[in-house]
Amino acid sequence: MKMAQQQRLGTLVFYSDFDDFGAWQKALRAQLPDLQVVHSSALERPEDVHYAMVWKPPEGFFQQMPNLRLIVNLGAGVDALVSRSDLPAGIPITRITDPNMSRMMAGYVLFAVLRHARDIPHFEQAQRRGEWAYRHPRSPEEITVAVLGLGHLGAMAATEVQRQGFRTLGWSRSQRLIEGVECFSGMETLDTVLGQADIVVLMLPLTPHTKGLFDRARLERLRPGAAFVNVARGALVDQAALTALLQSGHIGSATLDVFEREPLPAGDPLWGMPQVLITPHLASVAIPSSSARQIAANILRVADGEEPTDVVDPGRGY
Repeated sequence: MKMAQQQRLGTLVFYSDFDDFGAWQKALRAQLPDLQVVHSSALERPEDVHYAMVWKPPEGFFQQMPNLRLIVNLGAGVDALVSRSDLPAGIPITRITDPNMSRMMAGYVLFAVLRHARDIPHFEQAQRRGEWAYRHPRSPEEITVAVLGLGHLGAMAATEVQRQGFRTLGWSRSQRLIEGVECFSGMETLDTVLGQADIVVLMLPLTPHTKGLFDRARLERLRPGAAFVNVARGALVDQAALTALLQSGHIGSATLDVFEREPLPAGDPLWGMPQVLITPHLASVAIPSSSARQIAANILRVADGEEPTDVVDPGRGY
């Protein structure tokens, strides 16, 4: 029976230079003890591979696997995977939609929003000068926060922000309904949303339609002194324009988790800006112990000839 189960499930191959293979192997085996979980560097029988769990694998990675049935993207963002030219035709791609990832992202966004809403960068700079620089707190109702991108992560982030009493706007490509959030959709409304916001949170997927969407002209639509938070992808934003607008004060402060080049080069002027908080692309990451449940459920669906859930549309880019 065990051999039959192993043959039914086959092998999952893992590739990531970033994620901990041991932790993922342990978590997947806890869900599916008969699944063979192999690191790509130790793979001896590519023909046994039914599932590939990957983050930015090398070119041609999938071509050696004739019986591949499912590709699991190690994360919520799939832009690096769907933009490849070597994806096997007809193989479903799924992304991780673990609720713990959504909570992690919502926590980071809420931290960033509260930090800007309470003028913490002002107090941090005053502390470095040894100055008691009182600034009276604003009421949350006086502050408008715009969350751009209302997918799994963005919707939860917007919900958490509005729960704190901020006027919360949401914007997405297609119309969404989120309790307590004023939702807008379509390119014709984007500049209107930007012009109302004291704090802008960028959570859009990177697609051919959104790449470079936030050029200088669009960034200038922000209110003078507004705060800018990017937890999506660096390529959405003209980083040189963002830097210039931060230097001029048109954008008052920023929290940046993603950049055009990662790691951010040592000499980049953003490093030296006291009004900018930089973190190394960690706002939300996949957690093996909880994400493995979703992955295991999809493996069993595919093994039984069913369609997996959380399938990505490569044409749309998400």
